[in-house]
Amino acid sequence: MESPDTFTLLPLQMDPQTKAISATGPTNNALSTELAALNALHRSLLSVDTPTGTPPPPVPVNPKRSAQIGKLRESGNTEFRKQNYPSAVQYYSLAIKMATDRPGWEPSGLVREEVSGLLSNRAQAHMSMQNWAEGAVDAEASVETKKVGNAKGWWRRGKCLLEMGRLDEAEAWVKQGLEFEATEQDLVQLREEIEKKKK
Repeated sequence: MESPDTFTLLPLQMDPQTKAISATGPTNNALSTELAALNALHRSLLSVDTPTGTPPPPVPVNPKRSAQIGKLRESGNTEFRKQNYPSAVQYYSLAIKMATDRPGWEPSGLVREEVSGLLSNRAQAHMSMQNWAEGAVDAEASVETKKVGNAKGWWRRGKCLLEMGRLDEAEAWVKQGLEFEATEQDLVQLREEIEKKKK
C-alpha cells in the first residue's frame, strides 16, 4: 500500500467539448467513482441559472426563489384565513420543499429561518383540523430549526401534546420552551392549563 505522502501522477484527460474528465489508462474503482462524481458536479453546475453558468459567491441569494417561497407562504396564509386548511397545508408544504431545495452555497441561516416559520404555520393548519400528531411533528421540527425566538413553535407542540392527552410530555416540553422564551405569556398560560389537567 502506498504511503499517503506518495504522489502518483494519474493519466487523466479532459474532453474539449464536454469538459468531462476521464482516465486514459487502467483505473481502480475509487478513481472511477471520484471521476463520476466530479463530472456529475460539473454537469449540475452548468445548469445553474446564472449568467456565466458558474455558481455565484456564497452570500447572494436567488431573489426569484425567495419571491416564490414568499408567494407560496402568502397563498397558504390566505387559505388558512378562509379556513381552507387542507389547501393551506399544501401551499406550506410546497414552500417548505422549495426552501429546503435551495442550493448548498446559499446561506443555511436563511433556510432555517424560512423553514422554521413555514413548519410552524403548517402545524397551526394541522391543529385547526385537529390533526394533533401532524401538528406536533411540524411544531417540533420548527423548534429544531430555530429554538430561540420561536414561541409559536414551542406553544403549538405543547398544545398538540396536551390535546393528545400526553400531559407529562407536554409539561416537559413547555418547561423547556420557557427556558428559551421565559416571558412568553402563551407558554405560561399553557403550563398552567397542563398543571390543572394533571390534578
